[in-house]
Amino acid sequence: MLEENEALRRILEAVIPAQSETLDLATALGRFAARGHFATMAQPPFDNSAMDGYALHADDCGKAPWTVRVAGEQPAGFDRGLTVRPGECARVFTGAPLPAGTGAVVMQEDTDRNAEEGTVTIREAAAPGEFIRRRGGDLCAGQVILRAGDRITPQRIAALAGQGLARVECGRAPRVRVLTTGDELVPAGEALTAAGQIYNSNGPMLAALFTQAGAAAAAEHSPDDLEILTDTIRRAAADSDFLVLAGGVSVGDHDYVKPALASLGAEPEFWRVRLKPGKPFLFTRAGKTMVFGLPGNPASALVTAVLFVLPALRRFAGAAEEDCAPPRIPARLEVPLSNPGDRPHYFRGRFDFASASFAPAGRQESHAVFGLSQSNALLRLEPGESAEAGQGKAAVLF
Repeated sequence: MLEENEALRRILEAVIPAQSETLDLATALGRFAARGHFATMAQPPFDNSAMDGYALHADDCGKAPWTVRVAGEQPAGFDRGLTVRPGECARVFTGAPLPAGTGAVVMQEDTDRNAEEGTVTIREAAAPGEFIRRRGGDLCAGQVILRAGDRITPQRIAALAGQGLARVECGRAPRVRVLTTGDELVPAGEALTAAGQIYNSNGPMLAALFTQAGAAAAAEHSPDDLEILTDTIRRAAADSDFLVLAGGVSVGDHDYVKPALASLGAEPEFWRVRLKPGKPFLFTRAGKTMVFGLPGNPASALVTAVLFVLPALRRFAGAAEEDCAPPRIPARLEVPLSNPGDRPHYFRGRFDFASASFAPAGRQESHAVFGLSQSNALLRLEPGESAEAGQGKAAVLF
């Protein structure tokens, strides 16, 4: 059996990142930047007011109470080219360009306006520089705002748009086909017509997992028939960047995935990983399409998809190398856990962000779906390891 780290290394080495494409910012959300971007203009591009209030001359900072003449008004938008002198001020609004000579802005709540006399009384002294946003105080020209491989988030879209960029070059979304197998599986929404039938949960779960990761994913199903499965694999591989099979990868009499792949010239590059749940995991390639064979039990399918398939999708889409592996975050155990087995065990459970703690959810057998439905993280214990409540471990978020 292959060790988990070695399996992931071999998978990522086999991934060839997709060609980039240029998208409108609105449609680039969740993609990975194909190249770095540098600021071409400072932010803010000019000194401006952080408050609705009055721009004071530098000589009048620190004076209170103090009555000054209102020399003009500067709203946000077109710069009217105002100047303030000692003993006068200008009415300004949030984001407005500051008049020449401004030393501070006093917010309007600390003033009393006398409209008839055209004056304003400053009740609270303003410190030099108060409520002034300086040019370049947030971002300097030439500063890196996006690195190649960075995920394009709403926050980064704001930085790009703030530079006047309407489009961004990013990695292409991977096309993923999920293929479930098994005569016992029935699509949700249809009736169970025979004893022994169950509903297909792997197909919807995996397609949703990959869609959530930014892939264009679709699922279909094949019965346990070698000829049908082989033809379905051939068609799916020709129309996808990644083919993810769930079920039929073990050594049972009705497990046809390996012989079907072999007939297409796709011999496994490795099969079986030292892991629980998820030992019968297969990786190969059919032409340019990467093929993953996941176990049929839902927990096993999800664990192997999170640990091995999602990193490959991120690598294909252009993620930086250090960001391909699933994120791990320190977590404090809410209850004691132990792994008496001879393989590393990933417990499914709930990571609580408020307390930075992890608690297992539901039954931990590989077939159990309810625990998965309550989970947002995995926690790994080594063979023979026991961990006490309150002990710190690393949780894998998904």
